[in-house]
Amino acid sequence: MKNTITKFLLMSVCYLAIFSAYAEEKLPLITLAGPFAAVSNPLIRMVETNALADVTDELKFEVWRNPDQLRALALNGTTDFIATPTNVAANLYNRGADLRLLNVSVWGVLWMVSRDNSLKTLADFKGQEIAMPFRGDMPDLIFTELAEKQGLDPKKDFKLRYVANPLDAMQLLIMRRVDHALLAEPAVSMALHKTKTFPVKIIAPDLYRSVDLQKEWGRLLKRQAKIPQAGMAVINKELDDHVITRFIEEYEKALKWCVEHPDEAGEMVADRIEMLLPEAVSASIKVSQFEHVLAMEAREDLEYFFELLHKRTPAVIGGKLPDDDFYYQK
Repeated sequence: MKNTITKFLLMSVCYLAIFSAYAEEKLPLITLAGPFAAVSNPLIRMVETNALADVTDELKFEVWRNPDQLRALALNGTTDFIATPTNVAANLYNRGADLRLLNVSVWGVLWMVSRDNSLKTLADFKGQEIAMPFRGDMPDLIFTELAEKQGLDPKKDFKLRYVANPLDAMQLLIMRRVDHALLAEPAVSMALHKTKTFPVKIIAPDLYRSVDLQKEWGRLLKRQAKIPQAGMAVINKELDDHVITRFIEEYEKALKWCVEHPDEAGEMVADRIEMLLPEAVSASIKVSQFEHVLAMEAREDLEYFFELLHKRTPAVIGGKLPDDDFYYQK
């Protein structure tokens, strides 16, 4: 009997030691960062549910508002995981950032917004003025590629009015200073919602969700109607594979929840990001293409996309296709 009790006590001590050691290995803080965009929605869900409680004492979300802030976060060592356009991840990697792409989760958020509900393809916009955010960046390059595939010269066949950001494009639409704009979700849903809401609706024109650029991509390039636009990257080289694996697992769960609960997700995101309206976030989730694909599994789609961007503006991906180490693999 004494031997049995002794063994039990020894085993209990061992289990407690193991548990204590495991608990001590938890990180004090994991910081997630992302833009005002759909790729960040799962990050907010993860923070709200304390999804990584088994590997960290605190999970924090920070917003980056422009490419300069994104680059600073990628280089200053204060952030662990970052939501980013895939081409920006490639650019940072090729410029020396210790970054690895984990997944692609956003495959379709680009739309034309128009005062004319009859326009069905980019060719239908010939001769029209279009507000275009971020000159020479990914959406502009996609527009150019798709226009040329239809035999159009973007410089001659459209009046492209370049603006600093999507908010400026929205303002031009609302103030009737342009009739069309290329926008990404959730800016599309924000524009459509605002123009139907008092007092903006007094002055704003009727706006419509027009051409789906993902469908144009599939139709003109003979590929699936989806574009590997954004995903998650790890930028803390000190994180071990277990923590990274747990992040990937919880991000996938959170993305699934957002897709299945768009209205609740809209409320959740709007609570965190004041400039977004819950109705607009919900609407954007319902029309966007989300799919959690590991970076290695998405590599063929990514390299096709990167080659297309590189052909037009090499600097947008850092001058070359990223090598094998860019794609995270456990």
